[in-house]
Amino acid sequence: MKAKRAQIKLRMTGALVLFILVQLFFLPESHASSFSQKGHIKYQTLLPDGSSSEQSGDFRLNLSLRESNWALVSDYQILASQTLINDSNRLLDLTSEIHSGDNISAAHRLDRLHLTYASEQTVFRIGRQALSWGNGLIYNPMDFFNPFDPTAIDREFKTGDDMFYTQYSFDSGDDLQAVWVGRRDDNGDSGSDVSSLAVKYHIFLEDYEIDFLLAEHFDNQLIGIGGVINVGGAIWRGDMVSTEIANRNYNSGVLNASYSWMAWGRNMSGMIEYYRNGFGIENGDYSPASLFQNRELLSRLERGELFTLGRHYLSVAATVELTPLWLFTPTLFTNLDDDSSFLQLVSQHDLQQDLQLLVAISIPHGNNGSEYDSIDKSLFAQLAWYF
Repeated sequence: MKAKRAQIKLRMTGALVLFILVQLFFLPESHASSFSQKGHIKYQTLLPDGSSSEQSGDFRLNLSLRESNWALVSDYQILASQTLINDSNRLLDLTSEIHSGDNISAAHRLDRLHLTYASEQTVFRIGRQALSWGNGLIYNPMDFFNPFDPTAIDREFKTGDDMFYTQYSFDSGDDLQAVWVGRRDDNGDSGSDVSSLAVKYHIFLEDYEIDFLLAEHFDNQLIGIGGVINVGGAIWRGDMVSTEIANRNYNSGVLNASYSWMAWGRNMSGMIEYYRNGFGIENGDYSPASLFQNRELLSRLERGELFTLGRHYLSVAATVELTPLWLFTPTLFTNLDDDSSFLQLVSQHDLQQDLQLLVAISIPHGNNGSEYDSIDKSLFAQLAWYF
């Protein structure tokens, strides 16, 4: 059975790659004005303190074909890394490994493949795509569709999922969004116990915005509320999400404020954010026995929905525009339950129009057994060329 599934997967991926190549090289001239192509090549290295470096590469080709109210988007990737993305739990398996080695492996995949119909007030989109909800700047409890790791340095593209998405915009400026995300369990079976169905209503007013969320996610019921308001020149954002599991509510939330100003002739911005992880451990005990007793936390860590072990977090960040083409961003992540912290210093420099250098130094601090104490100091460098 596994061999048969692998053959079907290979044929499907090969057919989709062929479809993209046909789009790229054999598109009729009559559609040339509505066809676009772009992409990037990225090489990056990670040097953990006291360990050997980790190398990885990413080639991405983004293609889109637009005609009237319709659009077809397909993003093809070739990845090389020690740890590769896989589609074992996605509805469609659009990833194929092309090399497996002790130090590095390679795969090619489709990270986007969706068809969209968009009119003045209505949007329908089906296929592999990415969706982000919520008002968190670093932590985002309302974004439970394959969210970014809060400490991720490269956030240019969020990994796509297989879903159906629709949006209706009202004349008032409000909009109603709905999404269904299909998945498979470890046995390859799909069903409501591993899928997500969510509806979000966004109210847009002159001075503030409000979001209301209702969802069923992996057979758990979620309800949420969030908003954005401008107070004293600062933008305040926040979300609260309650998850009901076996007659128990797990309450998570985020609140942040951001502000921009000029200093020493340079553009600057800063933010502070508090995050409450309703599934987190409050006493700072992250031993295997303690984690084993927190099954809901473990399941979300395994699914890549959560990335923190504790209950309460505070983050502070600033961005300094050293030059119009060079940004420097220090960010401090603090676990308030065990007093451990994680300092990240990020430099983003556009060397020329299509060439960018991204460098980050990560420095953890904490007592033995604390969350961030287990992380190594590291140096990250990425060179990206865009075409």
